[in-house]
Amino acid sequence: MMTETTERSAPRPPGRPRSERAEKAIIEATLDLLVEEAGVAGVTIEAVAARAGVGKTTIYRRWANKESLIIDALATLKAPIPELTGRSARDDLIALTEAVRPAGDRRFDCVWNVVGGAAKHPELASRFRQDVVEPRREVFRSVLRRGIATGEFRSDLDVEVAMSMLVGAVTLQTRGLARDETLPEDFAGRVVDTALRGFSVR
Repeated sequence: MMTETTERSAPRPPGRPRSERAEKAIIEATLDLLVEEAGVAGVTIEAVAARAGVGKTTIYRRWANKESLIIDALATLKAPIPELTGRSARDDLIALTEAVRPAGDRRFDCVWNVVGGAAKHPELASRFRQDVVEPRREVFRSVLRRGIATGEFRSDLDVEVAMSMLVGAVTLQTRGLARDETLPEDFAGRVVDTALRGFSVR
């Protein structure tokens, strides 16, 4: 008589899977070092590994070099690109402009360390703009072009300037805030509505 043996797998321990926990720890360590060292120079794979409590090989399995790690770490500080309704260009621009505002994480300052340090780290700054900033700006451009096509905006609207006005209004205002200050909840809507007085068909 054959005996059937049922093997039961061991229950998964609670919490995040180990690889996910390690990746989160590596990202957090990178951001902390960027803030504490006030720039890129103080971030090394060795320092990140020690801070995150992982081996260097764990980092190199995920990232080819320090620059790739820094870019991915900085990208986590950006709010996800929101799902746009498409009902009106105005509504979509408000959603996009709102997403530009940092979500209360003061480590966002280290983004400025990279962008502002372009002269010292030109390749890193260029990759950050290309991989993180430019895709978001292209979504802005697509909404503005749609607004022109549907007649919501003037046909002669300069899309590049209009996009820069919206993004810059929030990022520059945020840059000037004190540590305990935040932008008003309706700030994105006010920025868009003020701009639309110039964008709209007369």
